[in-house]
Amino acid sequence: MSPGLQHTRNIGIMAHIDAGKTTTTERILFYTGITHRIGEVHDGAAAMDWMIQEQERGITITSAATTTFWKNNDQEYKINIIDTPGHVDFTVEVERSLRVLDGAVAIFCAVGGVEPQSETVWRQADKYKVPRLAFVNKMDRVGADFFRVVQEIRDKLKANPVPLQIPFGSEENFRGIVDLIERRAIVWKEDETLGMKYEYCDIPEDLVETVEEWREKLVEAVCVSDDDLLNKFLEDRHSISVDEFMSYTRRATINMDIVPVLCGSAFKNKGIQRLLDAISNLLPSPLDIGAVRGIDPKTEKEVTREPDENEPLTGLVFKIATDPFVGRLAYMRIYSGKLLEGVMVLNNRTGKKERITRIYQMHANKQHPKKEISAGDICAVVGLKELATGDTITTVNKPMILESIEFPEPVIGVAIEPKTQADIDKLGMALHKLAEEDPTFQVRTDPDSGQTLINGMGELHLEILLDRLKREFKVECNVGAPQVNYKEALTTEVHHREVFKKQTGGRGKFADIEVYVGPAEDDIKGLQFISEIRGGNIPREYIPSVEKGFANAMFNGPLAGFPVESLKVRLVDGSYHTVDSDQLSFEIAARHAFKKAAAKARPIMMEPIMSVEVVTPEEYMGDVISDLNKRRGQVEGMDSKAGARVIKARVPLAEQFGYVTVLRTLSSGRASSTMEFSHYEPMPDELAREVLEKVTGKSMI
Repeated sequence: MSPGLQHTRNIGIMAHIDAGKTTTTERILFYTGITHRIGEVHDGAAAMDWMIQEQERGITITSAATTTFWKNNDQEYKINIIDTPGHVDFTVEVERSLRVLDGAVAIFCAVGGVEPQSETVWRQADKYKVPRLAFVNKMDRVGADFFRVVQEIRDKLKANPVPLQIPFGSEENFRGIVDLIERRAIVWKEDETLGMKYEYCDIPEDLVETVEEWREKLVEAVCVSDDDLLNKFLEDRHSISVDEFMSYTRRATINMDIVPVLCGSAFKNKGIQRLLDAISNLLPSPLDIGAVRGIDPKTEKEVTREPDENEPLTGLVFKIATDPFVGRLAYMRIYSGKLLEGVMVLNNRTGKKERITRIYQMHANKQHPKKEISAGDICAVVGLKELATGDTITTVNKPMILESIEFPEPVIGVAIEPKTQADIDKLGMALHKLAEEDPTFQVRTDPDSGQTLINGMGELHLEILLDRLKREFKVECNVGAPQVNYKEALTTEVHHREVFKKQTGGRGKFADIEVYVGPAEDDIKGLQFISEIRGGNIPREYIPSVEKGFANAMFNGPLAGFPVESLKVRLVDGSYHTVDSDQLSFEIAARHAFKKAAAKARPIMMEPIMSVEVVTPEEYMGDVISDLNKRRGQVEGMDSKAGARVIKARVPLAEQFGYVTVLRTLSSGRASSTMEFSHYEPMPDELAREVLEKVTGKSMI
């Protein structure tokens, strides 16, 4: 077993935009001795926000990885940290980070509480079953309310938050915390040591009752999660030591029965050391997570690999970045075995062997060379060429495929062209590199106009990518107006027979298929293909070609060439020719069948609908709601939060371009909004007709 593996923590810092993720990470780096000066986000000096675009805007765009060490109870812990973005346009960075992490720290603003993106990242962590701690930050801000945030975590996230600490004072009087387990207050000194020093003191009289009330809730929550502890507690609660209670709290956290809640103010340097103690005491090590499961591509049976350096190598590529000095960096989580510099490894997706030329431990955009990396660690490697995010890398003779990472589809696109003819090749290479790095960024060529279209998750996402094209790749572009990524759907099932014949000199082409084509059953995305061929009407080896033909045809819908999101095809009959039939003939027949059948299946246009949340002062509420109604928005609820009103609505993306500017005007700059993709739904006929006329250039009846 690897020495110290039980003292390794792979964690992510996740939250809504502006909750203080990067500020908290900067303090962690300072207190653990990795940096000797605290970098502030608002000064553009944060170590983890290394991109020019991040420094200018004061936001995180890419997830940055770093490794640090923390001493707790005379034991040194190795902590690999990934600081993730909070803006919804960069949600892919959170998704791929959570896929490879063992634990997470969810940060909440003490004033804002649970915000829309907090809910999104929480759902992502639930999806990957990542145990987490909650840290209520910004306790020094006006309007800070720790207990309200705890209640919101319970109500909105359906979690079981259990405070381990409560704040000692709040807003400008925030002095420190009260540890509920140890029953003592911790106060940070306001001096030039930047929060390095703190002292213990007695709990103030006015807090004693609150401390006892929340301590009882903590003990009760941990006891309920474990029968052994509950029995001990009922027999004699004083027989349980602090260390024993902490070990049960750790088990409850790892099993996701509870979410321990801590508090502090990262900006004022209060509470971070205790957060580091909680990370090392409560979050899982790779050993706690246990064996990783995957599929052996040869036998297609499930195999497991333990987090042990003596097992065969297994790693998952979760991010690809382009570095101007070392080239293509592949970020990898090593689940088992040992990765050595210079060895040959197998990419299980391509089936090709490639050599690792260099291995690095990352600190934001700085690389520290390593000769080897063992199980349970995160690193970046150079040398792998044909690589994509989500690829599994293993020992050459011990293949295994881990579950890949699912990415949301882009919902917005723009047409671009280089300003000069000389930049055409440069643009192609630059777009290829950016698409490799970011799976939610897609590039395609419009078959009719020949224009290059780039697609992303939102206006900010595309703005950042265009800025990178200009600065990193020195390509200036003309950019068209943003376009919505519409889809098409079929609404009824139709029966169709397609006979494909082509006679040329020599061998011809022949395929005959009879199909029912229509909408897929609820919630099924993609192609739902059912073969009902009995006997030998169509030979078995041709049936996958029919499926492939329909799958490829779905990219061009019958109305205006937008993709068809879901489709059900039943292949019921057909015939073949012993000489002229082949796989290609049946694939072409399927494409023709789709084109003709889909046109008769009452196709409709689908548009992306966004979840919008607007936080506005009370006096502007009427104007904001009226504006949302004009945008075909449906208001779904209103709430009060920290003296402002919160409006939740669903609005078509097509109506939301430039909304931020309009909202500023309506509210004299005092309202803010967040938006994320929700779902696709049918467009009203009148609007669908307008879009089709615009796209096809033909008048629709």
